[in-house]
Amino acid sequence: MSIDSTNKLRNIRDDIVQCRQCDLYKTRTYPVVGKGNHDANIMFVAEAPGGEEDKKAVPFIGPAGKILNKLLASINLNRDDVYICNVLKCRPPDNMNPTEEQKKSCSPYLTRQINAIQPKVIVCLGNHATESILTLFGQSDKIEPISMMSGKLINIDSVYTESIGLNIMPLLHPAALLHNPLLGTKIRNDFKKLKEVIES
Repeated sequence: MSIDSTNKLRNIRDDIVQCRQCDLYKTRTYPVVGKGNHDANIMFVAEAPGGEEDKKAVPFIGPAGKILNKLLASINLNRDDVYICNVLKCRPPDNMNPTEEQKKSCSPYLTRQINAIQPKVIVCLGNHATESILTLFGQSDKIEPISMMSGKLINIDSVYTESIGLNIMPLLHPAALLHNPLLGTKIRNDFKKLKEVIES
């Protein structure tokens, strides 16, 4: 791991722990900063921590996290190969959808994480993460429902962060499989597309 990226991520973590930018710090158990390879080529970004994540300060450790682990294994990756985080660093009460104020408060931390890691691909898991990432990079005109965007690759100019040659790939959130197992084939095929992007 790069000492530089690790130091930057530690500073971000310290700032998030002390953050009072929105009211979520009052109801969270722990902030969930992110976890994984500090020099990862692939960065997964989801919407917000859930109940299990809030208790243990680790992203994607609930039922959807187990599905993500299997999807990563299907393309010969594991959690140590990638970096996983959320748009929001604190769990909204009752898993409510993030508000614009909450997303705005957290977006500088996400930008700093992207600049620290310098990924080649940001994988947005679900509608909210896709909307937040595309807006962050000035690409809000490309936002469509995740059912239409999943598996598509979007190349981004590097003017919004220090990342060079950055690609964004929206994907269905693994939790979608919990509600509709018939989406399994679509999600697995989209992960195969992700593997092709990585290998190219």
